[in-house]
Amino acid sequence: FLFPVSNLCGKCKPRDTDLLQPSLNFLYCSLHQTTPCSQQRAVAVLLSNVSLLELLQKVLECTWLRSPPSEPAYLSSEDALLCSGWLLVASLLLYQHRYNTKVHQTLSLDLTKVLNAVIFRKKKPILLLVSIMQFLRAVLRQNFSSSLLVIVGQNTAQGATQPQPSSLQNAALHPLASQQVFSLVVSLQNLLVHKDLLLSQAVVACLETLVEYLYVKNQDVALHVASQPWHRFLLFTLLSGGQKSFLQPEVLRLMTLFLRYQSSNIISQKEISQIVHEAAEANLAELPEATSRALHLFLCQV
Repeated sequence: FLFPVSNLCGKCKPRDTDLLQPSLNFLYCSLHQTTPCSQQRAVAVLLSNVSLLELLQKVLECTWLRSPPSEPAYLSSEDALLCSGWLLVASLLLYQHRYNTKVHQTLSLDLTKVLNAVIFRKKKPILLLVSIMQFLRAVLRQNFSSSLLVIVGQNTAQGATQPQPSSLQNAALHPLASQQVFSLVVSLQNLLVHKDLLLSQAVVACLETLVEYLYVKNQDVALHVASQPWHRFLLFTLLSGGQKSFLQPEVLRLMTLFLRYQSSNIISQKEISQIVHEAAEANLAELPEATSRALHLFLCQV
């Protein structure tokens, strides 16, 4: 069914939401719920469909044209289609890189608009924010060098005739600018305060990938981002309310991130001891899989 469904999508227009949204979801599920051998063939089929890729380009561009709903949690049919589009493109980026699949049509996106979609949220539904962050993680992991994607709106610090410290920093972080990085980090921190489980998972994953990218590009910037004092306040905020335990997946992953980049001003020996104490008293067999995995990574980092 992959071939006819992808062809059907290529004949649609972005306004055909009732038909497109379930069709893109089918393509997304087909990529993820299959064997590696079949997955490689599925990626090749989708990336050879020029009409489908052109349609995805138009769908993503509708993100900048959408009118914000009266309620940020409200997911309209148009927003649902955008979510499906961003998630499918993120998956195509991931698997095209993994299998080195031939690309017949590139996608073009303005990096500034993608970042601003997260930085200036303008009542975007949570699921749409999560989908865009999933895409952002994919391009960060590939160092903005995917053969499927052309990034426009890059910073131009490399062309400065008299390099200043900020220009040199931007050149190291290219295609990101340092101000974009700091604005994105602040926005991600603010999103964590919402304490929505799906959003928290996406934000922590995005922070992890961002700091990894920065560490390769410019270690000073990465360590500066990881040691921001606001992170400590953020941890206490996440631990407030009904669930005070350190054994929450997003808290453990944040702690692991700070340990990895030696942010001793964020996480102290006292917090480390408290996590180990809670883990020792917990029934490990009954912990959710996400918690067990996050705890394992934390203890390995310690």
